[in-house]
Amino acid sequence: MMKSIKTIVFQLVMALAVTASMINVSLAGAKDDPVLTMLQFDKLEMQGGESENPLVLEGQGWIGQDLNKFWLKTEIEREDGKTEEAELQALYSKGVSPFWDFQVGIRRDFQPTPGLNWAVIGLQGLAPYFFEVDTALFIGESGRTALRVEAAYELLFTQRLILTPEIEVNLYGKNDEELGIGSGLSDIETGLRLRYEIRREFAPYIGVSWSKSFGNTANFAREDGEGTNDIQWVIGIRTWF
Repeated sequence: MMKSIKTIVFQLVMALAVTASMINVSLAGAKDDPVLTMLQFDKLEMQGGESENPLVLEGQGWIGQDLNKFWLKTEIEREDGKTEEAELQALYSKGVSPFWDFQVGIRRDFQPTPGLNWAVIGLQGLAPYFFEVDTALFIGESGRTALRVEAAYELLFTQRLILTPEIEVNLYGKNDEELGIGSGLSDIETGLRLRYEIRREFAPYIGVSWSKSFGNTANFAREDGEGTNDIQWVIGIRTWF
């Protein structure tokens, strides 16, 4: 399964590189609006809990100009040596205001099985008081729908020591017992991560993460003998290129 993680990360990097080459060729000479790239791993961490060697990777990258970009986003979770969740999004992003991007594209869930495909409509940007917000509506196969809302805020103790509280909320339009997902509010995950930026591009961090399942999602978890409430310490690295 480790090969699958390496494959997804490799595809993320290669897709950005290939797209960069194509855009650079097609837009050669566009000096007033240059083509830029960014690849960032927000979370590359180990979590301490009941499971063995839990690992989490969350990353995103983009290439494009000021108002038009191609985005890739990925989330991977491993527990007990197995990949439990693996997701990749490919999005076209259009700047609609100085602080907001409208995004459309596709999402592929590789794990858990069976894999699913989704259409994505999202909005990502900076809300008042400098809250970073990423919200997306997913429209999937067999009438599946989902809504994900993520928000984070950075508290600067110094220019290098930064505390980031964050929250993620997931809602689904219908029950999916095969995947253990219930309709309505499914789960909430919150966290606090304290990082120290050795360099702006490289910052180790420590923190704590709390997650809870609700409604039918919690009921499905109980039926499978799983918990519905989890607190874990985390240690990891945040980096960007």
